Amino acid sequence: MSLSVLQEAVALAEARVPFVLATVVWRRGPSSGQQGSKAVILADGTVRGWLGGACAEPTVVVQAREALLDGEPRLLLLGDVEDPSGAPVGVGAGPSGTYSVPMACENDGALEVYLEPVPPRPQLVVIGRSPAVAALALMGRALEWDVAVIDDSGSADEHPLPELVRTSLDLAGLGVGVGSAVVVATQGHYDDLALEAALATDAAYVGLIAGHKRADAVVENLRGRGVSEEDLARVQAPAGLDLGRLGNRELAVAIMADLVTRRASGELSRWGAVPEAPETAIDPVCSMTVLIADAKYHSRHDGADYWFCAPGCKKAFEADPAAFL
Repeated sequence: MSLSVLQEAVALAEARVPFVLATVVWRRGPSSGQQGSKAVILADGTVRGWLGGACAEPTVVVQAREALLDGEPRLLLLGDVEDPSGAPVGVGAGPSGTYSVPMACENDGALEVYLEPVPPRPQLVVIGRSPAVAALALMGRALEWDVAVIDDSGSADEHPLPELVRTSLDLAGLGVGVGSAVVVATQGHYDDLALEAALATDAAYVGLIAGHKRADAVVENLRGRGVSEEDLARVQAPAGLDLGRLGNRELAVAIMADLVTRRASGELSRWGAVPEAPETAIDPVCSMTVLIADAKYHSRHDGADYWFCAPGCKKAFEADPAAFL
């Protein structure tokens, strides 16, 4: 087991970067992949670690991207693999979460690779200083969210979790994005500035703790300062589930319950934007997926381009293209 891969996974998780942890759970030689081999695969197709050779990696990358898109783990069967009953596994989707891809490279090896998508922890940023802020921070931490409190008018020691406190309204520096929720709880001190800063980000949720009258006044002030109607429509005010008149701590519960509901429904994104898929081609000889950007074997026939996973496939194709078209 490579500790460097696990250390990379921890670093990515702490940086709130989505990735897939891929593990070889079974192999049949000859195969360069070894049981227990691990790799981290990023949304752009970057692979850090080692799973197998040129035949296996492109298919694993494509399936890892699919796992990032749907958030579901999967077992990828590469090669001529049998199920526990001894019957051959066919091409395509098998039992729930199992995918089979033939691997017709120049050996009879086979691999089973488990792909586990790891989403970034949801982020909660609370701006202000009040019992509601403290309660929200404590609940967010208990739910293992990535929590930050911004209080630029007080001391971190005045908060129950001083290590979470920032004193600058720098949301970009906190990495606020589509997987983030920002709650403004400044209670009339600088509501407009805090809300404007929140709306300048891609936060999936922007809530304002305020009554209807004050919320309307803050929104109108921002409208006069040129904030777009599209952005103003993102403001949830009053923040939280409508449970009637509530104390500060009960209000924090109502807000957290609303955020958990939105996350469960997918409104509060788990993944953020997934980059475009790397361009691929199918090797016409062995039917393996080839990442074009990394392909070293290429041929052109009748005005069309073809890419290959290995020199043997290219040689066979060029000897008799019609046999593979």
